[in-house]
Amino acid sequence: MIIWLASYPKSGNTWLRFYIISLLMGKQTDLNLNHLRAIMNYPHSTHFDSLVSNLFDLDEISKNWITSQKKINSDKKLRFFKTHNMLGKYKGYPFTDSQNTLGTIYIVRDPRNVITSVKNHYSLSNYDEAQKFVFKDDQILTLSDRQKALVLKSKIFPLTQFVGSWKTHYLSWKNMKKNYILVRYEDLYENSKNEFTKVADFIGRLLKVKFTQAQIENAINLSSFERLENMEKENGFTESTINHDGNRNKFFFLGPKNDWRKILDKSISNEIEKKFEKEMKELKYL
Repeated sequence: MIIWLASYPKSGNTWLRFYIISLLMGKQTDLNLNHLRAIMNYPHSTHFDSLVSNLFDLDEISKNWITSQKKINSDKKLRFFKTHNMLGKYKGYPFTDSQNTLGTIYIVRDPRNVITSVKNHYSLSNYDEAQKFVFKDDQILTLSDRQKALVLKSKIFPLTQFVGSWKTHYLSWKNMKKNYILVRYEDLYENSKNEFTKVADFIGRLLKVKFTQAQIENAINLSSFERLENMEKENGFTESTINHDGNRNKFFFLGPKNDWRKILDKSISNEIEKKFEKEMKELKYL
């Protein structure tokens, strides 16, 4: 059965992913960014290689979401998957179902800060482009032509995802009624001990284990943003995107230092607040 670690792009998924790995493995090994492979992206080429003829075709991928998950779950093991995909259907095909899902941790982030990270990560020209990205209800996330050329030989890469807008993504996963927990990125930073403990308790119930406070605090320390930032600086990070010059963008960009009040034009923040007013109030961002 799958435990989803779901979020809109650039909302703290990788940070929380490293925390979970630190919680489960922190006492056993000297962790680095390569250990993030323990929680794979879904959908991923390795899950669909024998199911589709074109690994870049979202129509083919969506038709086989459930089939691939049944295949993955055939060994009856519990596993975490990271995803940016919306919950729900694409052209009539459901992303997942209760037979394949054990639970979901959903990470949400203030869209006014998401937009600044999106601009950097996807090498967008300006904030107008980034705004269009987070506003687009049928937004598709796929590899660039440059990235496709780099990964084709290995056949090991994340597949195209249907992410939608910030709003439609949040609302879609809100419909997950089975073992669902929502975590705000901002709370992970501002109230780390309580929020990370909440996540540990949730995971513990699903895995039927009890994490001690010492284990939780150790995992928090191991997964600090500063530590992740330093690991990327020293050894790089394979999940970072490639910009127009062929260089890798910094993945751990600003993190908690990302403050829309100091970065965004008032006109753009106003547009975001107007577009997502109901959801931002619900999440206490307004």
